[in-house]
Amino acid sequence: MTAFRSILLAGVATSIAWASPSLAAAADADSPPAADAPEGEIIVTAQRRGESLNQVPMALQAVTAETLKDLRVTDVRDLTAVAPSFTVSQSYQGVPTYTLRGIGFNTINLSATSTVGTYVDEVAYAYPIMNTGPLMDLERVEVLKGPQGTLYGRNTTAGLINFITAKPTNQFEGSLTADVGNYKTYNFGGHISGPIAEGISARLAFRSDNSDEGWQVSNSRNERLGKVRKYGVRGSLAIDPAAGTHIDASVVWWRNKSDTVAGQGIGFTPATDPVTGTSLSRLFNAPGLATYIANNTPTRASQADWAPEAGRSADVGTGLGLPGPLRENNEFWGLKLRIDQDLGAEAKIVSLTSYNYFKRNALSDWSGAPFEVLLQNTVGSIKSFAQELHVEGKSGSVNWLVGGYYANDQIIDSNRTMLGQNANVGLIRYYGNTLLATPFNSSGYTATQMSQAFRTYEDYGQISTRTWSMFGNADWQLGDTLKLTTGIRYTEDRQRYDGCSRDFNGNMLPNVNVVNRYLFFSTYGVLAPEITQGQCNTFDPATGTFGGVRSTLSENNVAWRAALDWTPTPDALVYASVSRGYKSGTTPINAASIARQNAPVKQERLTAYEVGIKATLADRKVQANFSAFYYDYRDKQISTYFADPIYTALSRLDNVPKSKAYGFEGELTLRPARGFTIVGNALWLKTRVDSYNGTNAAGQPQNFDGAEFIYSPHFQGSVTVAYDTPITDRLNLNGAVSLRYQSKSNTIFENLPLYKIDAYAVANGSIGIKSKEGWSLSLWGKNLFNKYYWSAIASNANVVVRFPNPPRTWGATLGFDF
Repeated sequence: MTAFRSILLAGVATSIAWASPSLAAAADADSPPAADAPEGEIIVTAQRRGESLNQVPMALQAVTAETLKDLRVTDVRDLTAVAPSFTVSQSYQGVPTYTLRGIGFNTINLSATSTVGTYVDEVAYAYPIMNTGPLMDLERVEVLKGPQGTLYGRNTTAGLINFITAKPTNQFEGSLTADVGNYKTYNFGGHISGPIAEGISARLAFRSDNSDEGWQVSNSRNERLGKVRKYGVRGSLAIDPAAGTHIDASVVWWRNKSDTVAGQGIGFTPATDPVTGTSLSRLFNAPGLATYIANNTPTRASQADWAPEAGRSADVGTGLGLPGPLRENNEFWGLKLRIDQDLGAEAKIVSLTSYNYFKRNALSDWSGAPFEVLLQNTVGSIKSFAQELHVEGKSGSVNWLVGGYYANDQIIDSNRTMLGQNANVGLIRYYGNTLLATPFNSSGYTATQMSQAFRTYEDYGQISTRTWSMFGNADWQLGDTLKLTTGIRYTEDRQRYDGCSRDFNGNMLPNVNVVNRYLFFSTYGVLAPEITQGQCNTFDPATGTFGGVRSTLSENNVAWRAALDWTPTPDALVYASVSRGYKSGTTPINAASIARQNAPVKQERLTAYEVGIKATLADRKVQANFSAFYYDYRDKQISTYFADPIYTALSRLDNVPKSKAYGFEGELTLRPARGFTIVGNALWLKTRVDSYNGTNAAGQPQNFDGAEFIYSPHFQGSVTVAYDTPITDRLNLNGAVSLRYQSKSNTIFENLPLYKIDAYAVANGSIGIKSKEGWSLSLWGKNLFNKYYWSAIASNANVVVRFPNPPRTWGATLGFDF
């Protein structure tokens, strides 16, 4: 590989030297769509230069600012309404899980990257938790499907979503909006833009999302969850200091202090089920828990429950409580500096520098019932620096781009967990009391200390990642109607990890030093030394000791893409492509009884084969885009179960050696009249695990060959109707309506009804008027028919919980453009 690296670096250096002033200039990837584009045509930057969406040889969706506004897309989750092959689910630690065409990674950790890359103005937001602030001042959103990596900063296997924000303008302009709605909602947004000096333009945008009444209602008492508190500001500068030099700089800040979402208890894990449980822990469910679950089967999104604050905030011996409201307290800063410098008149060099900082402090209750089954105070931070340098241009019939990328991330991911009434805790305390009079209780713990132990502990991980890559891409015009696109990227990733589960305030000492030592001695024949306050309690069978887990993961890969497209007429494009993408390996932060639970997984690889057609018909009134794809998937990363000798089944990461996905996707756009658009999207998908022996939810070995991927329904589709038509000389009627449907899907590889997501359809819409004087008024609603549906299911090693999507929300918006 060293020889290959040297050859590749030499080739990139040669390509950069080749970029002489005799080359034709490439389009700026940050440039806005052409003002004179025909009606319905969208200019995109999927290949990092401005071109018509219909000229890009890949499956790609682009959503304009007007559609985003009309459908109230104020959160990444809202994108699923217009891009049905994209889904967003919530893990039980509140980290979003993104899935595109069935390709996703069901991690719970804020430190894990996604199979679906997200970018804001070409800057990688590598961690999905960075996207949980308000969306504001967008020009459009592009959804690229299939492996990406030969053009953008980091490798992905599923695809990427590029958020393009509105840029500073050369003329003064601005806008203000105010919303009111149910659940005591009041939101504000707006922007101001224009020149501030010769060659300098600025733009300032803001967004505030608020609701004072939560949509989740406790089943057992008069309490609510679901309040929203999100605030965001973005400032940007466009500077032209000299001819041929352009600078884009921006800073974004947001804070999220919204309530955390509670789960809906729907059943028990296989080990703790009071009737069919496979472990003695079934005998130690909290008194009344089984009755509560049986009598509170959820039928509405609003039904939920969580532990009363009076109980969870109280200290029990060394088991300190978790006081305070159940809410987030997250903050994000993002800095970007892009410098474009012309090389003569016909090529340019681009430097893109970014720094993202995210800090989290959230208190959440995942119990699914009014008991102390699982609460967590999740604390973490991400510091992410990236630098890209590339040269782009055109030589004769070839558009090309070559460059390099470097990123360095420093991550702390931790949580303090409290589970005083979890069935597994009850079982351990029972064992502890039977062992108090044995030699394993060498420290002389009392029955009272044992009965208060294992209420709280801490999971902690510190991760340092470094990635660098060299890449090149070229479009070769082979004739009047034939074009070849080629791209290659060589990447090296390195990750260092140090973490464990550890004692907090001495509360784990009685159960670890007595019960765990006894059980590990019985299982492995090794008597581990006792731990002290604050020490790691993750056991390593290889050394026979409790301690931290350390690992280093060093990987490299070559991602590539080749696409051939044919334009038999100016209004038709036929393409075929083959591409390979990677997602780097990662290390989990788990509640780790055994060191292997925190072992890393290696990088995954996806090879995609795709054919498609894009056709503009009927005098531009019809646009038809269709594609068929086949994915050869190797070493798919998943969060699954570990057969633990004490707790039956706990979490770990694993690789699925071989799997596949294939399907057919279509988008049909109709423009029957000026200002009136109908867009239909549909995805038929088949996924299959071909080779994997793993562990099921009962902690038993199982062969999962033939299993479907998680969060990958067979069918996903949507219909969107957008309109903007005059009703008087001064007023236009505008708005949009969308309907999205998806068939049932699984949340684990096993075919268990308790873990399934039912099929559902959900509708959103708006209707309003807009005057030529700049003011507008609209009425809007999300989940118009108040459908009860959920997008995720998880377990807390005791209770299985659903995470429902919000019920119907509605309101009115008053806006003014100036």
